[in-house]
Amino acid sequence: MIEVKDLHKSYGRQGKVNALNSISFTVDDGEIFGVIGPDGAGKSSLFRILASLILPDSGSAIMNGHDVVKDYRKIRQIIGYMPGRFSLYQDLSVEENLVFFATLFNTTVEENYHLIKDIYQQIEPFKKRRAGALSGGMKQKLALSCALIHKPEILILDEPTTGVDPVSRKEFWDMLGRLKEQGITILVSTAYMDEASRCDRIALIREGEFIANDTPQGIIDDYPEILWAVEGTGMSALLGELRAHDKVKSSFAFGDKIHITVEKSLQTEELKRYLANKKFNDVRIAPIAPTVEDCFMALTS
Repeated sequence: MIEVKDLHKSYGRQGKVNALNSISFTVDDGEIFGVIGPDGAGKSSLFRILASLILPDSGSAIMNGHDVVKDYRKIRQIIGYMPGRFSLYQDLSVEENLVFFATLFNTTVEENYHLIKDIYQQIEPFKKRRAGALSGGMKQKLALSCALIHKPEILILDEPTTGVDPVSRKEFWDMLGRLKEQGITILVSTAYMDEASRCDRIALIREGEFIANDTPQGIIDDYPEILWAVEGTGMSALLGELRAHDKVKSSFAFGDKIHITVEKSLQTEELKRYLANKKFNDVRIAPIAPTVEDCFMALTS
């Protein structure tokens, strides 16, 4: 179990920049816990503290009964840590990297091969290739294999799918699901809101603070607004007109649609007439169910 209480971390002269501000949460054994938020929200600072790589200014973090400050040597034995940037030895081959990390923890690749088999088999045909020459998805699979080779109790993954193609992203999350079935507790951070649904519980983070902490569905169920999707040509101009309407509370582009929240008194036909008067005659408007990203936008607006 992971127990974090009132964690605070600041940077800069006289600690003027707050990276984390009174972060508290728990993670149950065998759970996938996601920390979801944009770049600069504090995700990496939080994970580096939990991995005992940097010290908090105040607060505490207990990982399976071990304090990340007082028991840092033990912490480094029970966790597998995968930083946001590829940090393996690029001049070593795939196989050499894996053997090296196994040796660091006084184990062998053969002893824990069952843990990484599903992952490593996908890159094993390239085991003689230098790690620096691998594709983005293959680098992530190698990094995950190295983080698992000593059979950690807790896996800490800092934005593991950033810059990875959609197919590799799906494969990666499928792997995490299989690791969870083996009883490994997983903390994962991401800026991709769509990955939230793959977690058991998530925390939405903004400017070093958790603004929501629940199951993905629990956060969606708490969404307080009326949400519509608007489609049409001239998206940029359309977005501007929607934001100018006095009964449209918020308006954001989501791919090929615009998601808007509206006052209860506004009807879709009324909004269509308004847009038709602005020369938008092919507009489609429909109520939609919110996503985690909609919830994040509502909480931060």
